[in-house]
Amino acid sequence: MSQSFTKLWIHVIWSTKQRQELIDFSIEKTLYDFIWQELTELGCPVRIINGMPDHVHVLFLQNPQKTITDIVKQIKGSSSHFINRGEFILEKFAWQTGFGAFSVSESQLEAVYNYIKNQKQHHLKKNGQDEFDDFVRLHGLREK
Repeated sequence: MSQSFTKLWIHVIWSTKQRQELIDFSIEKTLYDFIWQELTELGCPVRIINGMPDHVHVLFLQNPQKTITDIVKQIKGSSSHFINRGEFILEKFAWQTGFGAFSVSESQLEAVYNYIKNQKQHHLKKNGQDEFDDFVRLHGLREK
């Protein structure tokens, strides 16, 4: 084969430091737009970004020249710097160190898209930590 082809959809979830509810409606769109632009510049086209005051979900195509860890590290660092530099909130903004990244098959793309789109309604029933723990168990990364 003379060419290489990749199409890797990634669903990434990360939270604010100590799950502080820092992402309110006043900065949500600004933050998500910034993350979208940064991912685009990294060669990772975004399908959707949404979340809650204490965490973010992003669905994007992975740039095959970059690792997931490098992509997320870059996005988290630049976005926290952006929020703090812009003084959008009174507190110091920071993300937790870890994250969850899960591959998404083409057949499940719409389901994951809708799941991320409907975060606000989904979290009426389940908090962010329980949601993340469910994802980790679903993907076999922790015992049930």
